[in-house]
Amino acid sequence: MARQAHHSEQDNPLALSIALTQYTNRICHGIEYGEAEILERVTPTTAELLRWWFGEDMMAARGWMNFHAGQRQAILNAIVAHEVLGDVQMGAMGLLGLYQQVAPDALRVTSRQHALASPSNAHPKYCFKMATGTGKTWVLQALLVWQVLNKTAALAEGVDDARFTRYFMIVAPGLIVYERLLDAFCGKALPDQQNMRDFESADIKQFADLFIPEAQREAIFAFVYGNLCCKEEIGQKTTGNGMIAITNWHLLAEGDFADEQDDDSEQDQTPLAVHEVVKQLLALPPGKATGNSLDVLDKRWTRGNVLEYLAELPELLVFNDEAHHIHEVRRAGEVSEVEWQKSLMRIAQSKTNARGRRFVQMDFSATPYNDVGRGKHRTKYFFPHIITDFDLKTAMREGLVKSVVLNQRKEIGALPLEFKAERDEQGNPTLSEGQRVMLRAGLQKLRKLERDFAAIDPDRYPKMLVVCEDTAVTPLVTRFLQEHEGLSEDDVMSIDSGKRVTLGEKEWLSVRGRLFNVDRHISPRVIVSVLMLREGFDVSNICVIVPLRSSQAPILLEQTIGRGLRLMWREEDYADIKRENRERIHAGQEPKSLLDVLTIIEHPAFQFFYDELMQSGGAGMTSEASDGHHSAGDMVAADLCENFRAFDFGVPFIVQEAQAWRQPAVLKVGELPAFTAMTRSYLRELLRKGDHFISQDLQNTALFGDCCVDGTVAQVAGYNDYLSRLTRRISQNWSEELPRTGRICAHGITPYLQTSEAILTGWLDDYIWTQLFGDTFHPLEVTPEGENWRYLLLAPVVDHIVKVFAEALTQQERYLHVGQTQVRMRWLSEVPRLMVRESHSIPSNKCLYTRQGWSAFDGGLERDFICWAQEDALVLAFCKISDNRHGFLRLRYVKEDGLSAFYHPDFLVRTHEAVYLVETKINQQMARPNLRRKHKAALAWCERINGLDASQRGGPPWHYVMLDEHLLHEWQSKGAHLAELLDFARLRSAADNSLQALLL
Repeated sequence: MARQAHHSEQDNPLALSIALTQYTNRICHGIEYGEAEILERVTPTTAELLRWWFGEDMMAARGWMNFHAGQRQAILNAIVAHEVLGDVQMGAMGLLGLYQQVAPDALRVTSRQHALASPSNAHPKYCFKMATGTGKTWVLQALLVWQVLNKTAALAEGVDDARFTRYFMIVAPGLIVYERLLDAFCGKALPDQQNMRDFESADIKQFADLFIPEAQREAIFAFVYGNLCCKEEIGQKTTGNGMIAITNWHLLAEGDFADEQDDDSEQDQTPLAVHEVVKQLLALPPGKATGNSLDVLDKRWTRGNVLEYLAELPELLVFNDEAHHIHEVRRAGEVSEVEWQKSLMRIAQSKTNARGRRFVQMDFSATPYNDVGRGKHRTKYFFPHIITDFDLKTAMREGLVKSVVLNQRKEIGALPLEFKAERDEQGNPTLSEGQRVMLRAGLQKLRKLERDFAAIDPDRYPKMLVVCEDTAVTPLVTRFLQEHEGLSEDDVMSIDSGKRVTLGEKEWLSVRGRLFNVDRHISPRVIVSVLMLREGFDVSNICVIVPLRSSQAPILLEQTIGRGLRLMWREEDYADIKRENRERIHAGQEPKSLLDVLTIIEHPAFQFFYDELMQSGGAGMTSEASDGHHSAGDMVAADLCENFRAFDFGVPFIVQEAQAWRQPAVLKVGELPAFTAMTRSYLRELLRKGDHFISQDLQNTALFGDCCVDGTVAQVAGYNDYLSRLTRRISQNWSEELPRTGRICAHGITPYLQTSEAILTGWLDDYIWTQLFGDTFHPLEVTPEGENWRYLLLAPVVDHIVKVFAEALTQQERYLHVGQTQVRMRWLSEVPRLMVRESHSIPSNKCLYTRQGWSAFDGGLERDFICWAQEDALVLAFCKISDNRHGFLRLRYVKEDGLSAFYHPDFLVRTHEAVYLVETKINQQMARPNLRRKHKAALAWCERINGLDASQRGGPPWHYVMLDEHLLHEWQSKGAHLAELLDFARLRSAADNSLQALLL
């Protein structure tokens, strides 16, 4: 059972998260290599998903499109809590049961015991504490896929597993988040087509290579597309065997106060006025003027029917987005529940009592706590069901969100503590002088960012967000910016909940489209709102926030900051300078640039909120002195030089070999190496005679079934199926180009050996019978020790066979060429600009770009190479390859496990004699296991290019060079030419003895 939380964590409000994370990390150790304990304790479907999401090979193939550490921990903790630990007490494990298993010491706190005994915690309930901008929606979608695939697999086997469901409801706190969720699941709204959306732009479709294994992809698409209901369709739309209902919280609230709009007022904890109480108690007064038109009454009646419909569903999993709105509110020491939570509890009781764990609640929030008290007596009460904690400070340290800095200005520091709008005797508001000063300071910072960012990228448009105290102040701010600061009408956009009512639905869609696409357009430059945009406003270019509001509640301050946390500069070019910024902020120093830095023009009265962030190195300060520094730091654009064509590189790519026929390979099975890593007796210990066991899908390393090895028919069918899958895996993996999407193989396509798969199957069969274990092996024979063919399903044996045949097929591959090969040249100049740091780059007169740069953190060897190439008279041209800009210049190689991957060389160098692909490696990198395989692939590529006519490849031959740190510095110190070193160190043909040794 799980390791108990340490005694010192008893009073920690996050004790459950800490203990569950420790336990999860222990049983998930080695999951990247398919060796984790969790893979044996979950369903085959879940194990397949875990390998797809977190397997080392799959992650490498997808590149950037992977879950980051916080998302990974959230997904694993949820699966462990609900599937692994939830299986222990099937049918009755609520939140208390989870504490008893992983954090029993935390139950010694009396207040926590009382909270867990509440009926609201009787069902499975999990809260994900994840900082704004760290991808909560991706976690939500991954968990939905996990549930759907498991439920589908269980029903196919005639099992009704209560842990899984196909019925979901996703609840948003307001219209902005609601629309964002519709975008994620249904796709973007199509212009001029009411209620029509482009499913191709939905997250689940765009990032399918991450979320869904290939074989299940179409089934998930069909499920989402056919079963999704917007809030107006819940209970009305006919769906298949499942449902994904997306709504805002008003559907779950009962009472006349649940209007269909966002709440722009701050959380008021004062008692209801008398007339409001009377309004809720007395019968409905008739008449449209009282708000009780037939439309309104019909809406209320429909809402009641929807709650009944949800309660009658056989099962339901509810995802609460921005769930800090939902839970208990404390007033004067008493706890009350909001209507949203009350409705969920009624739905939960209808399922939990009747059929066990048929209601599950998953809450997502960056701020899952209630604020109680004021001033020094203010306390945060965290939700007791938090199972994972990826906080803002961690996200900042890892560079997943912008860094936060407070802008210290003398005029703001001198302000009196009045930061609210001033009001006359009639209550009409006017902007206070303090607010005007803060707006001017924010606008000054915005204008500087606009100038500086345009110098390095004219298509980046920083924005300023002004958060007002109430809707009466927003027009005052807009008027001030236009009349006193010279902004045009298009420059300022005001948004609040009344905007939708005022404009009407059609005009609102146009405004909303403009609002959510501000990153792409120069206007608006300033967005003014109250609290409507505090959640779900997922844009990246908010760089300045001016908070003009009266609340000192930390939860609202944190939500305000969250609107600007999403990264604006995601390219790898800016990674070094952003990392340096984070290090400087952590050390208490001012950042040297404002790339992915969020500037807060904050009033001194709110300094207390930021002190904690600053003490942990999560936030910093900037002063007026920083106005003299460039906002982009020392980032400069390296454009094409005036005579760049003289230094350009044309890289030949063979598009098609005219009438090129692949001659069937001829393998000598008897010469293939046997499996010697383990003895047969050792392998026998890994198997248990007569047991059920899970077979491994040889196509994509997923699990494909529960096989019984006792029957004769199962033995024969299993071995044939094994040969078929093994054939397909080898032929697919070796035949296809690895797509940039990261998919290992396209569905149903096997161009390699497609006319001779039977021959490949025959070779595999012969190899298994005669060579695999060094002597005769009968896979269909049943011996006293067990059934022989089970040996073939062990991972080491599978990996060995795939590796041996993959290499043998490549070495035996031959072509018969007829006609002329078609070649396409790709030029480095297709990328007109690189971004480099001035302090870590030098001007170049031998490169097509004006400057050549290197990494600020580990680029010492690259710097030495660039300087030497610049000085060497025998070097005619050179260029450092940008991994993310020159994406077309990549080479495919085969890793140790037999799967394909890509890598980029470091440099291109041209001399009078040749063009060199150069890779530089420091001494510590020389021992990496796949390095030799990269060399082999690069050499093969060069030999193929050199087989072309000189006119087709652009002139001189191509060679590949790997330079280690010691060799480069040794030749340089002796006054040699770099061109001489390149010619000496280049890899020769396969006939060379040194190369033969290298490839062993």
